[in-house]
Amino acid sequence: MKNYNLYIFVATLTLLLSCKQNDDLLSLKNYQASKEEGVKTGGIKMIPVSTPIGTFNVWTKSIGNNPSIKLLLLNGGPGATHEYFECFESFLPAEGIEIIYYDQLGCGFSDNPNDTSIWNLPRCVEEVEQVRKALNLTNDNFYLLGHSWGGILCMEYALKYQQNLKGLIISNMMSSAPEYGKYAEDVLSKQMDPKVLDTIRMIEAKGDFDNPKYMELLMPHFYQEHILRLPPESWPEPVNRSFGKMNQSFYVTMQGPSEFGISGKLTSWSVKDRLKEISVPTLVIGAKNDTMDPEHMKWMASEVKNGTYLYCPDGSHMCMYDDQEKYFAGLISFLHKKP
Repeated sequence: MKNYNLYIFVATLTLLLSCKQNDDLLSLKNYQASKEEGVKTGGIKMIPVSTPIGTFNVWTKSIGNNPSIKLLLLNGGPGATHEYFECFESFLPAEGIEIIYYDQLGCGFSDNPNDTSIWNLPRCVEEVEQVRKALNLTNDNFYLLGHSWGGILCMEYALKYQQNLKGLIISNMMSSAPEYGKYAEDVLSKQMDPKVLDTIRMIEAKGDFDNPKYMELLMPHFYQEHILRLPPESWPEPVNRSFGKMNQSFYVTMQGPSEFGISGKLTSWSVKDRLKEISVPTLVIGAKNDTMDPEHMKWMASEVKNGTYLYCPDGSHMCMYDDQEKYFAGLISFLHKKP
């Protein structure tokens, strides 16, 4: 009798494990199922976007298939590419989260009009909205993540179009450019060797930004401390690849040539007094060693109506690389949370 009961137990357990394996396989198959029609391109879709100077194409690529979680990524810079987000592939597909890469106009694989007149926030917001419509993203599934400059863009998008969002992620960006500049001046610059800072300031005052000494000093004394806390020779290849393709025209027009604060078209940008208008679930991500003030970003999470703050104690501006476990555990938890 005991042997019979043991047989029944083993058979039942085997059946349950088999069912689970089949369910897992089916789930994986559904996630990887192509949504494309016609000639398949690996999830790549070129989307025409209208601008005041004509229509141009922007590049997007979808990875995975989840009808309830579709995460559109807005890169920083401005002027970098989607490529530094490639580390997301090591974490999100395993959680069944659909990723959508997107090179903004002028970036990466998208068209570059080479016209500074269209580098402005309102047009960039409308570009994101055109991309959303083309990808059939709705408030049942559309999560928008903006990192750095992308954080500015996603805040502006939410303030105009939050009715289209299921959730918002503001990664490593403050809600006020003047306060970002003040933090750079009052906090970050004071952490630097005074002699090094004087030399950097002297180069900036002359507008000599092509001087090799500028980056030679910034890399160990600023970038390695506050952008990505790894030795420069160990920076991940996707980061180097993305930064190596930076659209300098876009970057300087919006950000300005200096690494300390903002001096381009975004100099006076601020939405800190409007954050309370954002009611969709919002995750704000900050890091201890960020170029952005982590306390300001913590405050942002309390100011929006439905905010959560994720703090990366070992991270910097690129904490998706230098504090990965904390960053992705928090992001995944937010994306899986029921509204």
